[in-house]
Amino acid sequence: MKITKILFDYFFSIILITIFFIPLITILFLVYKGDSKNPIYKSLRVKKNFKNFNLYKIRSMIITDTPNKVKSTSFNDPRISNVGKFIRKYKIDEIPQLLNILKNEMSFVGPRPNVLEEVSLYTSKEKDLLKVRPGITDYASIIFSDEAEILKNSQNPNLDYNLLIRPWKSLIGLYYVENNNLIMDIEILLLTIVSLVDKDFTTKYISKKLLKYDHNTFSLLFNPTRSLKPMPPPGSSVLVNQEQLDSAYGIN
Repeated sequence: MKITKILFDYFFSIILITIFFIPLITILFLVYKGDSKNPIYKSLRVKKNFKNFNLYKIRSMIITDTPNKVKSTSFNDPRISNVGKFIRKYKIDEIPQLLNILKNEMSFVGPRPNVLEEVSLYTSKEKDLLKVRPGITDYASIIFSDEAEILKNSQNPNLDYNLLIRPWKSLIGLYYVENNNLIMDIEILLLTIVSLVDKDFTTKYISKKLLKYDHNTFSLLFNPTRSLKPMPPPGSSVLVNQEQLDSAYGIN
Protein backbone atom coordinates (compact mmCIF):
# COMPACT_ATOMS: atom_id res chain seq x y z
CA MET A 1 0.00 0.00 0.00
CA LYS A 2 2.75 2.46 0.97
CA ILE A 3 4.75 2.14 -2.27
CA THR A 4 1.58 2.11 -4.39
CA LYS A 5 0.32 5.26 -2.68
CA ILE A 6 3.63 7.07 -3.20
CA LEU A 7 3.75 6.13 -6.90
CA PHE A 8 0.10 7.19 -7.28
CA ASP A 9 0.85 10.55 -5.65
CA TYR A 10 3.95 11.22 -7.76
CA PHE A 11 2.33 10.24 -11.04
CA PHE A 12 -0.84 12.29 -10.66
CA SER A 13 0.86 15.31 -9.10
CA ILE A 14 3.10 15.61 -12.17
CA ILE A 15 0.07 15.30 -14.46
CA LEU A 16 -1.87 17.95 -12.53
CA ILE A 17 1.06 20.35 -12.37
CA THR A 18 1.29 20.10 -16.17
CA ILE A 19 -2.46 20.68 -16.59
CA PHE A 20 -2.69 23.58 -14.13
CA PHE A 21 0.58 25.30 -15.02
CA ILE A 22 -0.80 28.10 -17.22
CA PRO A 23 -3.95 28.78 -15.11
CA LEU A 24 -1.76 28.75 -12.00
CA ILE A 25 0.63 31.33 -13.46
CA THR A 26 -2.36 33.53 -14.32
CA ILE A 27 -3.77 33.35 -10.79
CA LEU A 28 -0.36 34.01 -9.24
CA PHE A 29 -0.07 37.11 -11.41
CA LEU A 30 -3.51 38.36 -10.29
CA VAL A 31 -2.58 37.89 -6.63
CA TYR A 32 0.75 39.65 -7.15
CA LYS A 33 -0.93 42.48 -9.04
CA GLY A 34 -3.16 43.16 -6.04
CA ASP A 35 -0.36 44.31 -3.71
CA SER A 36 2.96 43.53 -5.47
CA LYS A 37 3.89 40.97 -2.81
CA ASN A 38 4.83 37.30 -3.04
CA PRO A 39 1.72 35.38 -4.20
CA ILE A 40 2.96 32.14 -2.61
CA TYR A 41 2.31 31.70 1.08
CA LYS A 42 4.41 29.32 3.16
CA SER A 43 2.97 28.04 6.41
CA LEU A 44 4.91 25.97 8.92
CA ARG A 45 2.96 22.76 9.54
CA VAL A 46 3.52 19.40 11.21
CA LYS A 47 3.66 16.22 9.11
CA LYS A 48 4.06 12.51 9.74
CA ASN A 49 6.16 11.59 12.79
CA PHE A 50 5.88 15.12 14.21
CA LYS A 51 8.30 16.65 11.69
CA ASN A 52 7.90 20.25 10.54
CA PHE A 53 7.61 21.35 6.91
CA ASN A 54 6.56 24.37 4.86
CA LEU A 55 3.12 23.96 3.32
CA TYR A 56 2.64 25.95 0.09
CA LYS A 57 -0.54 27.84 -0.75
CA ILE A 58 -1.55 30.66 -3.03
CA ARG A 59 -1.84 33.69 -0.76
CA SER A 60 -5.48 34.66 -0.27
CA MET A 61 -4.98 37.32 2.38
CA ILE A 62 -3.64 40.84 2.39
CA ILE A 63 -0.23 41.13 4.06
CA THR A 64 -0.22 43.48 7.05
CA ASP A 65 2.44 44.59 9.53
CA THR A 66 0.24 43.59 12.47
CA PRO A 67 1.18 40.22 14.04
CA ASN A 68 -1.71 37.78 13.87
CA LYS A 69 -2.44 35.00 16.35
CA VAL A 70 -5.68 33.89 14.69
CA LYS A 71 -5.13 30.58 12.90
CA SER A 72 -8.79 29.82 12.15
CA THR A 73 -10.29 32.02 9.45
CA SER A 74 -13.92 33.06 9.16
CA PHE A 75 -15.72 33.68 5.86
CA ASN A 76 -15.98 37.42 6.49
CA ASP A 77 -12.39 37.90 7.65
CA PRO A 78 -11.41 41.38 6.35
CA ARG A 79 -7.90 40.15 5.53
CA ILE A 80 -9.16 38.00 2.65
CA SER A 81 -8.71 39.71 -0.74
CA ASN A 82 -11.28 39.65 -3.56
CA VAL A 83 -9.15 37.18 -5.52
CA GLY A 84 -8.63 35.27 -2.27
CA LYS A 85 -12.36 34.72 -1.81
CA PHE A 86 -12.56 33.12 -5.25
CA ILE A 87 -9.56 30.82 -4.90
CA ARG A 88 -10.65 29.76 -1.42
CA LYS A 89 -14.16 28.91 -2.59
CA TYR A 90 -12.90 26.54 -5.27
CA LYS A 91 -9.83 25.33 -3.32
CA ILE A 92 -7.51 26.76 -5.98
CA ASP A 93 -5.22 28.07 -3.24
CA GLU A 94 -4.30 24.45 -2.44
CA ILE A 95 -2.78 23.67 -5.87
CA PRO A 96 0.84 24.52 -4.87
CA GLN A 97 0.67 21.63 -2.40
CA LEU A 98 1.33 19.41 -5.39
CA LEU A 99 4.94 20.48 -4.80
CA ASN A 100 4.68 19.21 -1.22
CA ILE A 101 3.56 15.88 -2.64
CA LEU A 102 6.56 15.73 -4.97
CA LYS A 103 8.78 16.42 -1.94
CA ASN A 104 7.13 13.43 -0.19
CA GLU A 105 5.88 15.72 2.58
CA MET A 106 2.21 15.23 1.77
CA SER A 107 -0.17 12.94 -0.05
CA PHE A 108 -3.29 13.66 -2.09
CA VAL A 109 -5.39 12.11 0.68
CA GLY A 110 -4.82 12.26 4.41
CA PRO A 111 -5.67 14.34 7.48
CA ARG A 112 -4.99 18.02 6.85
CA PRO A 113 -1.65 19.18 8.33
CA ASN A 114 -1.98 21.47 11.30
CA VAL A 115 0.15 24.32 12.66
CA LEU A 116 2.58 23.60 15.48
CA GLU A 117 0.51 25.50 18.04
CA GLU A 118 -2.56 23.38 17.35
CA VAL A 119 -0.58 20.14 17.36
CA SER A 120 0.77 21.05 20.79
CA LEU A 121 -2.85 20.83 21.99
CA TYR A 122 -3.35 17.31 20.65
CA THR A 123 -4.44 14.61 23.03
CA SER A 124 -2.55 11.31 23.02
CA LYS A 125 -5.32 9.92 20.83
CA GLU A 126 -5.11 12.78 18.31
CA LYS A 127 -1.38 12.23 17.95
CA ASP A 128 -2.27 9.09 15.97
CA LEU A 129 -3.19 11.50 13.14
CA LEU A 130 0.55 11.94 12.61
CA LYS A 131 1.08 8.26 11.81
CA VAL A 132 0.31 8.96 8.14
CA ARG A 133 1.35 11.64 5.69
CA PRO A 134 -0.99 14.64 5.74
CA GLY A 135 -3.12 15.23 2.67
CA ILE A 136 -4.66 17.88 0.47
CA THR A 137 -8.09 16.42 1.10
CA ASP A 138 -9.94 13.87 3.22
CA TYR A 139 -13.48 13.16 4.41
CA ALA A 140 -13.22 15.90 7.05
CA SER A 141 -12.10 18.48 4.47
CA ILE A 142 -15.22 17.75 2.44
CA ILE A 143 -17.61 17.78 5.40
CA PHE A 144 -16.11 20.99 6.75
CA SER A 145 -15.49 22.78 3.45
CA ASP A 146 -17.84 25.39 4.97
CA GLU A 147 -15.57 25.85 7.99
CA ALA A 148 -15.16 29.58 7.29
CA GLU A 149 -18.94 29.95 7.08
CA ILE A 150 -19.37 28.15 10.42
CA LEU A 151 -16.97 30.64 12.02
CA LYS A 152 -18.43 33.60 10.12
CA ASN A 153 -19.73 35.58 13.08
CA SER A 154 -17.42 34.18 15.71
CA GLN A 155 -15.86 36.62 18.16
CA ASN A 156 -13.17 34.05 18.96
CA PRO A 157 -12.46 31.88 15.88
CA ASN A 158 -9.58 29.99 17.50
CA LEU A 159 -11.62 28.86 20.49
CA ASP A 160 -14.76 28.13 18.48
CA TYR A 161 -12.72 26.07 16.02
CA ASN A 162 -11.34 23.96 18.87
CA LEU A 163 -14.77 23.50 20.43
CA LEU A 164 -16.94 22.97 17.35
CA ILE A 165 -14.78 21.74 14.48
CA ARG A 166 -11.48 20.26 15.69
CA PRO A 167 -13.11 17.36 17.62
CA TRP A 168 -14.98 16.20 14.52
CA LYS A 169 -12.07 16.70 12.14
CA SER A 170 -9.89 14.64 14.46
CA LEU A 171 -12.48 11.87 14.81
CA ILE A 172 -12.95 11.65 11.04
CA GLY A 173 -9.18 11.80 10.52
CA LEU A 174 -8.68 8.94 12.98
CA TYR A 175 -11.24 6.91 11.05
CA TYR A 176 -9.09 7.42 7.94
CA VAL A 177 -5.87 6.48 9.77
CA GLU A 178 -7.44 3.22 10.94
CA ASN A 179 -9.15 2.23 7.68
CA ASN A 180 -7.33 3.83 4.75
CA ASN A 181 -6.46 2.02 1.54
CA LEU A 182 -5.96 2.97 -2.11
CA ILE A 183 -9.64 2.44 -2.97
CA MET A 184 -10.65 4.81 -0.16
CA ASP A 185 -8.14 7.38 -1.43
CA ILE A 186 -9.59 7.26 -4.94
CA GLU A 187 -13.10 7.52 -3.47
CA ILE A 188 -12.15 10.61 -1.46
CA LEU A 189 -10.56 12.27 -4.49
CA LEU A 190 -13.71 11.70 -6.55
CA LEU A 191 -15.93 12.95 -3.72
CA THR A 192 -13.78 16.06 -3.41
CA ILE A 193 -14.38 16.89 -7.08
CA VAL A 194 -18.11 16.16 -6.83
CA SER A 195 -18.42 18.27 -3.66
CA LEU A 196 -17.48 21.39 -5.63
CA VAL A 197 -20.80 21.14 -7.47
CA ASP A 198 -22.95 19.04 -5.10
CA LYS A 199 -21.98 19.34 -1.44
CA ASP A 200 -25.27 17.79 -0.24
CA PHE A 201 -24.66 14.55 -2.14
CA THR A 202 -21.13 14.11 -0.83
CA THR A 203 -22.17 14.93 2.74
CA LYS A 204 -24.94 12.31 2.64
CA TYR A 205 -22.58 9.73 1.12
CA ILE A 206 -19.90 10.28 3.76
CA SER A 207 -22.45 10.41 6.58
CA LYS A 208 -23.76 6.94 5.66
CA LYS A 209 -20.22 5.55 5.79
CA LEU A 210 -19.38 7.15 9.14
CA LEU A 211 -22.75 6.37 10.73
CA LYS A 212 -22.30 2.72 9.76
CA TYR A 213 -18.87 2.79 11.41
CA ASP A 214 -19.99 4.49 14.66
CA HIS A 215 -23.64 5.55 14.71
CA ASN A 216 -23.71 6.72 18.33
CA THR A 217 -20.84 9.17 17.84
CA PHE A 218 -21.44 10.48 14.34
CA SER A 219 -25.20 10.87 14.79
CA LEU A 220 -24.28 13.94 16.86
CA LEU A 221 -22.58 15.45 13.80
CA PHE A 222 -25.08 14.44 11.14
CA ASN A 223 -28.16 15.61 12.99
CA PRO A 224 -31.14 17.02 11.03
CA THR A 225 -30.24 20.65 11.79
CA ARG A 226 -26.45 20.15 11.39
CA SER A 227 -26.04 22.13 14.61
CA LEU A 228 -22.61 21.86 16.20
CA LYS A 229 -22.22 21.89 19.96
CA PRO A 230 -18.99 22.28 21.96
CA MET A 231 -17.35 18.93 22.65
CA PRO A 232 -13.94 17.73 23.87
CA PRO A 233 -11.39 16.42 21.38
CA PRO A 234 -10.91 12.64 21.00
CA GLY A 235 -9.13 11.17 24.00
CA SER A 236 -10.30 13.85 26.42
CA SER A 237 -13.38 14.49 28.51
CA VAL A 238 -12.64 18.19 28.98
CA LEU A 239 -13.45 21.07 26.65
CA VAL A 240 -10.58 23.14 25.32
CA ASN A 241 -10.41 26.49 27.13
CA GLN A 242 -8.95 29.90 26.42
CA GLU A 243 -6.08 29.42 28.86
CA GLN A 244 -4.88 26.38 26.89
CA LEU A 245 -5.03 28.33 23.63
CA ASP A 246 -3.17 31.31 25.10
CA SER A 247 -0.43 28.98 26.32
CA ALA A 248 -0.16 27.23 22.93
CA TYR A 249 0.03 30.53 21.03
CA GLY A 250 2.36 32.18 23.50
CA ILE A 251 -0.12 34.85 24.55
CA ASN A 252 0.50 36.26 28.03
